[in-house]
Amino acid sequence: MKRKKWYGGIFTVLLIFSVILAGCSSSTGGNSDSKDVVTLDIFQFKVEFKSQFETLAKQYEKENPDVKIKVSTVGGGNDYKSAITAKFASGEEPAVFNIGGPVDVAQYKDRLTDLKDTKAAAAALDGTLDGVEEDGQVLGLPFNQEGYGLIYNKRIFKEAGINPDEITSYEALEAAVKKMDSQKDKLKIDAVFAYPVKEKWVTGNHLSNVFLAPEFDGNVLEASKAPTVKFTDGDKFKQMVDIQNKYSVQPTASLDYSQQVEELFSLEKVAIIQQGNWVYNTVYDMDPELAEKGIGIIPIPNGDNAGMPVGVPNYWAVNKKSDEKVQEAAKKFLDWMYTSEEGKKAVLEDFKFIPAYEGYDVEKIADPISKEIYKYSQEGNTIGWVFNGYPVGWNDDLGASVQKYVTGKLTWEEFVQQNIENWEKIHSK
Repeated sequence: MKRKKWYGGIFTVLLIFSVILAGCSSSTGGNSDSKDVVTLDIFQFKVEFKSQFETLAKQYEKENPDVKIKVSTVGGGNDYKSAITAKFASGEEPAVFNIGGPVDVAQYKDRLTDLKDTKAAAAALDGTLDGVEEDGQVLGLPFNQEGYGLIYNKRIFKEAGINPDEITSYEALEAAVKKMDSQKDKLKIDAVFAYPVKEKWVTGNHLSNVFLAPEFDGNVLEASKAPTVKFTDGDKFKQMVDIQNKYSVQPTASLDYSQQVEELFSLEKVAIIQQGNWVYNTVYDMDPELAEKGIGIIPIPNGDNAGMPVGVPNYWAVNKKSDEKVQEAAKKFLDWMYTSEEGKKAVLEDFKFIPAYEGYDVEKIADPISKEIYKYSQEGNTIGWVFNGYPVGWNDDLGASVQKYVTGKLTWEEFVQQNIENWEKIHSK
C-alpha cells in the first residue's frame, strides 16, 4: 500500500511538472520540443504560390530535420490584413508574417525583428528595402518584385485587328475597347473586361495608385507622411473606372478575383483584365498554352505619367516575440529561400517571381508577363507603389467607395470629397 502511494505521489509531481513546462512554452509563432525540433509558424497572403511554397518548405524540412514548418495562407478573395489582425488578437501569433510597407511597420513595430544582418537583406536590390527601413534597422525582407497593368489575350486582339503597342493613351484604349465590344459574337467573348469591383484591393490599391502616385513622386514614404490627398488626376481615374465598368461582365460589384482570372480570362471569355504577373500560375493551371504564348501586358494609360507600376508587394517579417530559436530558424529559412541555389531555382522556376535580390539569372525569369514587366523596370519606364503608404484602412474605404460609385450610390464628386476627408481624418489620428 505504501509503495502504491509512493508511486502515486511521484506521478502527481511529474504531472504537475509537465504542466508547468507546457505553460512555459511559447505561444508565439512556434516552439521547440524535447528533441529540439523547432516549429516555424508562417502566416502568409500569397495564394498564387501556396502549393509551390509549401513544397519548398517540405524540401527545407528534409534538409533540416530539426525544423518543422507550418504554412497558413489567407489571401486572394479574403482580407489578409483582417486575418492577421485577428490572429494577433487571438494570442496565436505567427513567427513569420507579411507586412506591406511603412504603415504596417508603424502598426507592428513592437513585433518586428531587425533583419539587417541576414544574407537576404545584404542581397536585396537597391530600393527594395525602402518601405521597411527605419532607424538603421531592416524590418522586413521583400517577397519579390511585381508589376500590374492591363493583361490582354493576344488571339482576341489579333482577330479584332488591334495592335497592343499602339495603346499608349486613354483615347487609343477606348477605341480598341469599343472595337472589340462591337465584335463580341465574332470574337466569342462575353465582354471586353472582367472588372472585379468586389475586390477592394484591385480598385482601392492598384488602380488608385496609377493616378495618385504622381502626387507623391511615386514615393511610398512621401505618401505615408502626406496629411492630405488631392486627386489631381481624379478625372483620369474616373475614366478608367468607367470604361472597365461599362464594358465588363456584370454585375461588377459582385465579381471577384477567382471569377475574373479563372472563370473568365483563363477560359478566354474576356479580352482584358486589370491584374499583374501573379496571375500567371493560375492561368497556367487552367491553360498552359494560353499562359505561355497567348497573353501580354500593357500599362494603364495616364497621359505623361503613364508607366508600369512595379514594386515590392509585401515583405516577410519575423516576430520578435517568438522564442529566440524560432527567430533564428526563421532567418535561416528566409536566407536559404532567397540565397541558396535550391531556393533561387524555386523562386524563378516554381514561384515564377521577378527577383528582388541580386545573384539571379534574369534570363531564366519563367513567364512572359514577368519578363515584360522586368523589361519596363530595366528601361525605367515604371511608377512606384505608393498605396503601401496610404493611411491605415484608407485603401479599403476607397475600394468600398468604388463599389458605391459603380452601383449609383455615390456621384464621382462625392466619391472624391469623401475620400479626401477620410485620408485627412485617418492621418490626423
